[in-house]
Amino acid sequence: MSKQITTLTFFKYPKLKDKIWAFWMMQFAHSALRRQSGLQSYKLLGSGKEGFSPWPDWSVYGLLQVWDSHKEAQEFFDSSSLYKKYLNHSEQQLTFYMKNIKAYGQWSKKNPFEQHSDMDTNNPYLTVITRATIKPHMLKKFWDYVPISQKGLKENPSLLFTAGVGERPFTHMATFSLWDDARALKKFAYRGNNHKQAIQQTQALQWYKEEMFSRFQPYLITGSWQGFTIPELLSFKET
Repeated sequence: MSKQITTLTFFKYPKLKDKIWAFWMMQFAHSALRRQSGLQSYKLLGSGKEGFSPWPDWSVYGLLQVWDSHKEAQEFFDSSSLYKKYLNHSEQQLTFYMKNIKAYGQWSKKNPFEQHSDMDTNNPYLTVITRATIKPHMLKKFWDYVPISQKGLKENPSLLFTAGVGERPFTHMATFSLWDDARALKKFAYRGNNHKQAIQQTQALQWYKEEMFSRFQPYLITGSWQGFTIPELLSFKET
């Protein structure tokens, strides 16, 4: 078992100059992140328009980070000069702190997530990251099917937050979602006709070159995001 934790931070850039800065940081943030103490791995992420879409939303970017422990993560958010630059350029920020429950598959030829050793049995919340590299010759079939697989998702009352992200538009895509109940997630994924058909299509057509499915227990959410209310159990409390 491990003390490893994962953070996912979303940044909102409303101004053109800051959108340009954020785009350039997809290339120029690497050197500082590689030197960051306690950071095991990371991914710089763009986002899709209207949720899970191949078309980029130039105003929203993400930073996924895998840490040795919560201590190293907090040191980054409290004192990193790189993170302060992100704060200065963005209007909204939202960070999810998560403990890995289980991860299947690979991301860039490895599984970066280790099962955490300490879970809160009184915490019902669940976050999910699904990530895939789509085979080039399957791109049209995959994206034609996405609207069908996503039907009913936004209307699900147990889905509290969702975003489509990725390292590269069209081919290297991921989804992130926060749920208030694991049973509701399973019901949507495996009993709902639309998503169930999507799973069957994935198995039949083999449209992924690489894929990963990871479940986490979120234990803290910080920041703010328009239209999203942080659950009381996961909000920061002064001690």
